[in-house]
Amino acid sequence: MNLKWIPQDEIDPEIKKNYAKRLNVPTIISSILINRGIDTFDKAKLFFKGQVENLYDPFILKDMKNAVERIKTAINNNEKILIYGDYDVDGITSVSLLYLLLKKLEADVSFYIPHRIREGYGIAKSGIDEAKKNDVKLIISVDCGITAIQEVEYARSIGIDFIVSDHHEEGPELPGACAILNPKCKDSNYPYPELAGVGVAFKLGQALVKSLGLDDETINEYLDLVAIGSTADIVPLIDENRIFVKEGLKQINLSKKSGLKALLKVSAMTDKTIGTGQIVFVLAPRINAIGRMGDAEKAVKLLTTQDWDEAWEIANLLENENRTRKSIDEGTFKEARGIVEDSYDLSSNFGLVLAKEGWHPGVIGIVASRVVEKYYRPTVMISVDTDVGKGSARSIAGFDIYTAIKQCEDLLVAFGGHKYAAGLTIKKDKIEEFRYSFNEVAKKELTEELLIPKLKIDSEIRFSEITPRLVQLLKLFAPFGPQNMRPVFQSTNLQVIGTPSIVGRNHLKFKVRQDGIFFDAIGFNLGELIYRIDPGAPNLDMAYIIEENTYLGRTSLQLRIKDLR
Repeated sequence: MNLKWIPQDEIDPEIKKNYAKRLNVPTIISSILINRGIDTFDKAKLFFKGQVENLYDPFILKDMKNAVERIKTAINNNEKILIYGDYDVDGITSVSLLYLLLKKLEADVSFYIPHRIREGYGIAKSGIDEAKKNDVKLIISVDCGITAIQEVEYARSIGIDFIVSDHHEEGPELPGACAILNPKCKDSNYPYPELAGVGVAFKLGQALVKSLGLDDETINEYLDLVAIGSTADIVPLIDENRIFVKEGLKQINLSKKSGLKALLKVSAMTDKTIGTGQIVFVLAPRINAIGRMGDAEKAVKLLTTQDWDEAWEIANLLENENRTRKSIDEGTFKEARGIVEDSYDLSSNFGLVLAKEGWHPGVIGIVASRVVEKYYRPTVMISVDTDVGKGSARSIAGFDIYTAIKQCEDLLVAFGGHKYAAGLTIKKDKIEEFRYSFNEVAKKELTEELLIPKLKIDSEIRFSEITPRLVQLLKLFAPFGPQNMRPVFQSTNLQVIGTPSIVGRNHLKFKVRQDGIFFDAIGFNLGELIYRIDPGAPNLDMAYIIEENTYLGRTSLQLRIKDLR
């Protein structure tokens, strides 16, 4: 797939130079910061040195006072409280955080996560009935509930109060809960709306601790859970989310919690430094796996237990479930590719709707993401069971898939989500009509330009400018994630020395020179780009990330290739 390289906006040299002087950094760093909107000394200070003390007052969040007072009443009256969460990593960490906090506050608390296959996403009537059977008086939903109008009304009718804590888009009306905590709601004046579900749960915990006059550490010790849930949910890693993840990663790397230690050990990560990449590609898939395949409550038990033997047993169960999930992923992705190759003309199909009986509903979201990565088209994957299909949708930059699906809502049983990811339920006999309608919406809103994947270049650089100090300053940009990705550099007229090779699973590797300086370069899964290399000729342009590579105890710089031309 050919990428279009997009250089950042040119900055007035004097502005760039003066800002660099003020911050005592190279102009390359000042230009990256300016282009990311970090264009004042105070913003830079907050970006590089922001701490928990810089988080917003949780009581700014609408309904927070009502939520806190209702929970305090429940604790004081020894009422049973149920934490009701989603089955993904964001939901699992949200449930774990509030469960641990309320336990610490000596509340009578339990938790419930719906079974993905039997109950599906969101608040299920069966879960409310289970709460009633156990004499629960208050349900707190986390990472779900904002569209649960009928379910919240049903709970109220049988004597159960509801606090909704969510971060998804609201529907035409709001549930009749005694408090709704959601920074995305239209009537919210919260300064930063892009929190993950676990971020909203943390704000609730923060407000509760503050109201009770307790030490901040009472809630801050759960920032590791906030970091895992926020990173896994792919929220922007700026503003509050950056502080959550930055501080949480410190805790993870020093963790004494049995569940996290067991998870790190089973993942062979005990002696590794954990960053956002390790959460996304190692920890989160294992936490997610058991929920994708069915029952996510084991994952909550892992993150909340203090017993090493229990933690180790559950961590191994998650590891095995993850292996099973990966095997199912591969088979489903192969079938999805076959459908695209056999049935779709990508010149006229701007949106893909792929449906098949037998696909596991727990993996279609992951596979939809892989289809988007391969074909760069908004994709809906639908698992059909008898006469009903459950779908997961993933998008590309510039296309709001939630809004697109909303334009087809007359064909759906239900749907929900946000700009880049959504879920839906549809009758089997409506899938073909939905496929046509969704593609029509995509054709109307997507231009040829939007269908070309972009690679943003942060700065052009010469090898002579890659100094140890620059590398150290680039490290300070972490944690990396959406809206704060690793800086991508471009260097031109490079000379490849020796013969490039393909190693491992289609990884491109070679040595490259400029200004008499050599670097090792590696492109993961980029073996097909070897044809673009003319060894010995100083004519290669390369887009890359500068990173440290540790092998056999030796650390060296390497350039991780993003693209070649």
